[in-house]
Amino acid sequence: MDSSPDDLIATLRRKAGVAPFDLAVVLGSGLGAFAEQLADPVFFSYLDFPCFPRSTVAGHAGRLVAGKYEGWRVLAFQGRHHLYEGYDARQVTVNVRIAHALGVPRLLLTNACGAVNSNFRAGDFMYIADHINLLGDNPLRGEAADPFIDLSHLYRQDLFVPLQSHAQREGISLHRGVLAALPGPSYETPAEIRALALLGADAVSMSTVPEAILGKYLGLEVVGLSFLSNAAAGLGTSPLNHQEVLAAGRLGTDRFLDLLGRLIGFWGQAGRPSESPGGSLPVS
Repeated sequence: MDSSPDDLIATLRRKAGVAPFDLAVVLGSGLGAFAEQLADPVFFSYLDFPCFPRSTVAGHAGRLVAGKYEGWRVLAFQGRHHLYEGYDARQVTVNVRIAHALGVPRLLLTNACGAVNSNFRAGDFMYIADHINLLGDNPLRGEAADPFIDLSHLYRQDLFVPLQSHAQREGISLHRGVLAALPGPSYETPAEIRALALLGADAVSMSTVPEAILGKYLGLEVVGLSFLSNAAAGLGTSPLNHQEVLAAGRLGTDRFLDLLGRLIGFWGQAGRPSESPGGSLPVS
């Protein structure tokens, strides 16, 4: 696999224009509908560019969509890659490297995940306050240029309050919490979920954290929004499976699109953030 994204970047600029992009969005399992909201879309299949690892997961369309949304130039990565597919943390973050190479200043990460916090329910949403990286890998491993970055302020937090106010008005359950990342592909055991709860995790995923770390390293503003597609192992009444995750994502599409649109609007209004604690903020 040729890891250089130069061919994709040149093709994208030729077909979508050279004007700067304002935002990159990574769309998780079953959450790809946002890409359909973009005006004047231009599509790039991951299969056509060797910088992308081969995707093997259902629910990920496997394409990059360049378009416009509410006056912003947006890159929507309709699907991502995972460590459980046999890749390392550097390979699964090629999307972030592409966004950075195109000068994108903002990175919005989404995922479908399992609820660990007993107060969270399937169908709710979670604004990511912080994370616990239990993947056993880091996208900065082997990075020569000062990889020892401070992650205290990784996720931008000031957008949560206006987004939560909007969610309350619309009857959408939006929490703020800590995301734990495990490598998968098997779902966690009930004992592992109990351990994650003791560690302070509110939800668990098999993605997102490597992209967030690399985004911070490359100087992008990072925001994370999770859809709680199911109760984590031992907390629900039915066996976990990926089809359930995809089905839940489809059912939550309207609320997800509403939150994403409002979040982007608030982001545009807010300007650059002041340096405020990420993980030390209380969760809800």
